[in-house]
Amino acid sequence: MARFAGVDIPANKRVVISLTYIYGIGPSTAARILKDCGISEDIRTKDLTTEQENAIRQQIDAIKTEGDLRRERALNVKRLMEIGCYRGMRHRRGLPVRGQRTRTNARTRKGPRRTVANKKK
Repeated sequence: MARFAGVDIPANKRVVISLTYIYGIGPSTAARILKDCGISEDIRTKDLTTEQENAIRQQIDAIKTEGDLRRERALNVKRLMEIGCYRGMRHRRGLPVRGQRTRTNARTRKGPRRTVANKKK
């Protein structure tokens, strides 16, 4: 099992899929990393040579991933809440931030329904 950016990636999957297990690397970024390293997307992780692994590591080190990226995103949200902008207030209240309707739906952000008494007509 190979280890990149502090994450164990699966050995029996294609490298392009395995790299997406790292936070901050999606399918397109994984494909770009392999293209820059000159590695085929069809090769399995267990079949990588040491030189190929080191080349991938160098590419990944140039990208902000895992803990650094999580910290940056958390700080961005915290900044929005501190300055009191609309998006920050929505984050603070646990409501959808990007303009979605909340009269119905939005259960993921709002959590399970809490019934209000005397709702009948």
